[in-house]
Amino acid sequence: MSASPVTWPPAPDWRAWRHVTKLDPDRPLGRAALDAVYRSGTDAIVLGGSAGMTQAAVLDMLARLADSPVPVALEVSTLESAVPGPALFLIPLVLNAPDSRWLGGAQADALSHILPVVGEYIPWDLLLPEAYLVLNPDCTAARITGADTQITPEGAAAWAALAGRVLRLPLVYVEYSGTFGDMALLQAVREHAGPARVVYGGGIRSAREAERAARWAHTVVVGNLVYEDPHLLAETVAAVRG
Repeated sequence: MSASPVTWPPAPDWRAWRHVTKLDPDRPLGRAALDAVYRSGTDAIVLGGSAGMTQAAVLDMLARLADSPVPVALEVSTLESAVPGPALFLIPLVLNAPDSRWLGGAQADALSHILPVVGEYIPWDLLLPEAYLVLNPDCTAARITGADTQITPEGAAAWAALAGRVLRLPLVYVEYSGTFGDMALLQAVREHAGPARVVYGGGIRSAREAERAARWAHTVVVGNLVYEDPHLLAETVAAVRG
């Protein structure tokens, strides 16, 4: 493959992110809530969702974030959501999904269509794989992927070691999606993930929950709070940073 003729800006320093705000392009977001995100002091914004990640929705959200004071990353969960514009592209691999489609099969299928057409334009250095553990049985991601959510801390530790120490994946994402998770499990992941950065997301609706998650996660992701009580977002940022 020839070198890309397109010059992309360097990837942001994602290793330094302590607090990330996750926005779902499929959910309505008022200007006041978006301003609260900007004022909160969050380190980055990630666009992601388990449903509704259409090209139109993603492009519309990226256009609204053109004046963002922090880097904007895109979690590429569908082929059509892979659009130019973000500072970083996150590629989710669901470790505890029984179907290999969610462990890279879908991405390989997407690349089989993309490479012959725009392969030389892909900013490979801006693609960051993230090893997911989907742990809330009631969330959309669990239903779509069929993820085995009945994982013990010991089992999660094993997955973390596989991802971080054996496969050398840079991120291990502990996802409880809407409900606050098991901090003992998160601790086990952190202790066994090796050099991988540990990300936690799920059910953070207060500074206290943010502080608890930040004890073990390198990066804490806050999402639903933006849509429910955006004025509290800054408190979670302060709690994460201690």
